[in-house]
Amino acid sequence: MEKPDICNIIEAILFVAGEPVSIGDLAGALELSEMETMHAVEEMQRQYDLNRRGVTLKRYGDHVRMETRPEYAAYVERLLQPVQRQSLSQTVMETLAVIAYRQPATKGEVEQVRGVKCDYSIQALLAKGLIQEAGRKEALGRPILYVTTDKFLEHFGLSDIRELPPLPDPVEKVEEPLTP
Repeated sequence: MEKPDICNIIEAILFVAGEPVSIGDLAGALELSEMETMHAVEEMQRQYDLNRRGVTLKRYGDHVRMETRPEYAAYVERLLQPVQRQSLSQTVMETLAVIAYRQPATKGEVEQVRGVKCDYSIQALLAKGLIQEAGRKEALGRPILYVTTDKFLEHFGLSDIRELPPLPDPVEKVEEPLTP
């Protein structure tokens, strides 16, 4: 395979992937060694920089990603500014919080904590990829267990679920004496 073909194939893969791809995965797709693949990536980086293309290649450890050249980012942001990430409603956020802190959790457990039905919220979170099914609980009816996903971590800027802020200590209710 010719070097221009290799570079074009890598470019196509990275464009479609939209996220970092490991050198090993690229090498496997190209049926090349990791060293040959790395040389092609380095050549692409040089060419992108030399020609000041709109995109550049960035390495993150043994992963490579196609990114917007920093000096052109403001133009891209202007175009995409109206397209804001859709925020999560209060109801959906509450459901997500219960699942995040209690995972794995069933719909019934979430509803018990929240005190209301959560069918819509669970479906919305599944559709957004923030939670996923993680099996079934060994209980009557074998309800589905839900856990958060890597997309949840990415959405909230966490690298691990243990980075969630701690829950506040519950406040004890003090009953006041009845006055006649």
